[in-house]
Amino acid sequence: MIRYASIALAILATGVWADTRNVYLQAQDGTQVRIATVEISDSGTYSVEMESDPFANHFLSMRPFRCLEGPKKHWCHVPYPYEIARDISTDLTDLEYDFLFVWKGAGEYGINMWNGIYYKLEAEGDRLIGTLLELDMDLLSAPPDAGNLRPLKAADLHASDPDSHWLPHMVIE
Repeated sequence: MIRYASIALAILATGVWADTRNVYLQAQDGTQVRIATVEISDSGTYSVEMESDPFANHFLSMRPFRCLEGPKKHWCHVPYPYEIARDISTDLTDLEYDFLFVWKGAGEYGINMWNGIYYKLEAEGDRLIGTLLELDMDLLSAPPDAGNLRPLKAADLHASDPDSHWLPHMVIE
């Protein structure tokens, strides 16, 4: 946690990040899909505006989802349903929570919440690079205890084979 706090503080201290950034998901071949913009203040608070164009509306497992349609897999955005501070002044976790996804096979009817996608963010120069980790999104099916704004733990996130996924990277620049 200290490592990420120092990264976030260093990014903010430079003033480089106090503006609007584009958020992309990136395929193995380098192709990028712009999914959002992030407006970051000098204090480290931020807001996210999801793009509408690349997403298609799907009704899966009795819920509406906004999905990116890939050739073999669809990437469906799962807005974090609980309280979040939207503040990266101490670490990047809130930003990671804003970009949760679940994947499903392109020909599948429903959605399996255990196919969760979490992008772990790290600074690389003046941009952030997200590495795909997998998680069981059922962990978020019940609200966390009051005051617990970070219910996911490191043990809940699992390394993934990037070659097995359509969009294994996130880039914020």
